[in-house]
Amino acid sequence: MAKPGNRLLALTFLLLVSLPAAVNLFGVDGADAEAENRDLAAFPRLDSGWSSVKAFPLGLADWFADHFGLRARLIQWYGETRLFLLHVSPSPGVALGKDGWLFYVDDSSLEDYAHVQPLAAFGVRNWRAAVLRARDWMHARRGAYVFTIAPDKHVIYQEEFPAGIRPAPNESRMDQVLATLSDSGVSVDVRPALFDAKAHERIYQRTDTHWNDLGAFAAYQQIIERVRAQNPSVPPAWQRADFEEIKQTVPAMDLAGMIGLKRVLLEEDLELVPKRPRLARVVEPVGALPTSEEGRLVTEIPGSSLPRAVIFRDSFGSKLVPFLSEHFSRAVYLWQNDFLTDAVESEHADVVIEEIVGRHLYSFVPSPELVPAN
Repeated sequence: MAKPGNRLLALTFLLLVSLPAAVNLFGVDGADAEAENRDLAAFPRLDSGWSSVKAFPLGLADWFADHFGLRARLIQWYGETRLFLLHVSPSPGVALGKDGWLFYVDDSSLEDYAHVQPLAAFGVRNWRAAVLRARDWMHARRGAYVFTIAPDKHVIYQEEFPAGIRPAPNESRMDQVLATLSDSGVSVDVRPALFDAKAHERIYQRTDTHWNDLGAFAAYQQIIERVRAQNPSVPPAWQRADFEEIKQTVPAMDLAGMIGLKRVLLEEDLELVPKRPRLARVVEPVGALPTSEEGRLVTEIPGSSLPRAVIFRDSFGSKLVPFLSEHFSRAVYLWQNDFLTDAVESEHADVVIEEIVGRHLYSFVPSPELVPAN
């Protein structure tokens, strides 16, 4: 016969494991999509079709895993315990830097920081071929073309990275690609401008992967300067005197979400607010913000005769959109890295800008053959 203490322990265990489902039954959703910074599983649809019936159990399991009662609270408690009591990161994808800095170490970021696997010679040649094919294709059509690499935060703020890891004495892939393109006339190394800006202001977010407005602005100026060298009808870049810098304390950003502490940590956001009205408006998708992370985002300046542009980009391009859009009558931002001639031709683009974040030089292999030889 079981001892009373054992029965109490078993009953307590059953109550605890049943509590999340019980909370759901009372209509409480334990999810917090904003805090986790991702799309959570939707409740599965069940109709008369056999396929939906067959998929329902797995869909329900996925939904419950994302929405079980107290999920957000438990994740937060776990993150707080790991960070504040044990002083370790709650997520293997996030490293704890110095002075409250968080660093993304997934998606080849750690390999990029450590320079562990430089590009082989054929990889360098492939990048050169891809950029020069795009350049020559655009120039044959009297268009401008610019290629740039957005530096990851660990490139600009290496001193804030965890002290236990140091780069190998190899060239980074970013160094290799920009070196092979140094004579191309179309590549832009934004690092010098970023380091200059960093000397007197913070240009990346502490709790986010990306640059802030100040970092994006420094990069934007270099990009527009290279565009204007090929097409002087593009207006000059705006200057810092055209903006007012606003500091505001906001909830922590994407990396804090990855460790379950977006509602706990804070970020001092540094924003550039224009002193004169911006003219560009988002026309697709309707209602989207310029910085919305959409697969296709289109801005237009009503009644403008400025050149038209296509920008191939990733998440680092989002902060560039409000700045770049003021220089083009129509700008189409496509979330991808390959140069697509069909997209450029259909938009009658006078300017093409390609931006890729440095860590993606580990995962993305360009395809020069996608661009017809002239």
